[in-house]
Amino acid sequence: MKKTFYSNGKLLITSEYVVLDGAIALALPTKFGQTLHIEQGENDMITWTSFDSDGSIWFEENIPFSSIIRKERFDDIKSVKNTLIDILHEAYLQNSNFITQSNGYKITTELSFPKNWGLGTSSTLINNIAQWLEIDAFKLLQNSFGGSGYDIACAQNNSAILYQLENNNPIVKQIVFEPNFKEKIYFVYLNKKQNSRQAITEYYNKQGNIKKIIPVFNQITQTVIETTDVKHFAQQIENHEIQMSEILELSTVKEALFLDFNGIIKSLGAWGGDFIMVISKENPTNYFTQKGFETVLSFDEMILI
Repeated sequence: MKKTFYSNGKLLITSEYVVLDGAIALALPTKFGQTLHIEQGENDMITWTSFDSDGSIWFEENIPFSSIIRKERFDDIKSVKNTLIDILHEAYLQNSNFITQSNGYKITTELSFPKNWGLGTSSTLINNIAQWLEIDAFKLLQNSFGGSGYDIACAQNNSAILYQLENNNPIVKQIVFEPNFKEKIYFVYLNKKQNSRQAITEYYNKQGNIKKIIPVFNQITQTVIETTDVKHFAQQIENHEIQMSEILELSTVKEALFLDFNGIIKSLGAWGGDFIMVISKENPTNYFTQKGFETVLSFDEMILI
């Protein structure tokens, strides 16, 4: 009997990085996500196939149950396989029945977004596996990938959320975020995927006394979700970029790439890659495509509300 599970992709609108230290973050699930199909297999093995959004196969492997139980390592060329084994091993520790009470599986995954977009290839997979095995997705994330867990919360919720870590426990609050100026909000892909785990490591290496700045980001987040004035919204987003630039000791993405742009630009998630959020009076597609950034999506095209 075939089983199917689905999880939403994610965008972190406020409190990137500082969400790890307890700041309140606004996060939005996307209309894009990942599907997981489970079918019976044989030979105490998982036959795994992962499809990108264009239908091409980007990962294909046979993984013996024994490799999952032992958390077997393979050479660097098989890094995706190692990561998958890490996740499945941690899942096994939470619920061993999927191995001890099965002869094997045929598993396929299907992305509805290009995997290099950075909308949550890993988090949607982890949440789908957790749904399948009826285990704690946040625990599975922490024991395999790490991170704040906001992406898992987006995977599980079909509306905007406020997300916060209290004593390392996730606090998730569903909210309505459909600003009356949403037609002025766009999302642009920067043509490269950022390594979130590496970015988190670099953040921890640079941070000083982060606790004192947390209330600033909390206030920005609160204002962003409450304001009905696009100018006020833009001011808060710009302030967020300035504050985060000082913490990370990095130029903002507008300073680095789009200094001549007439509008507001904000990094989303790990700085330097994936998507940016743009606030513009006019449709900015021509501006970005002329600079080589051809993926420009409107709020309604991207965000699940």
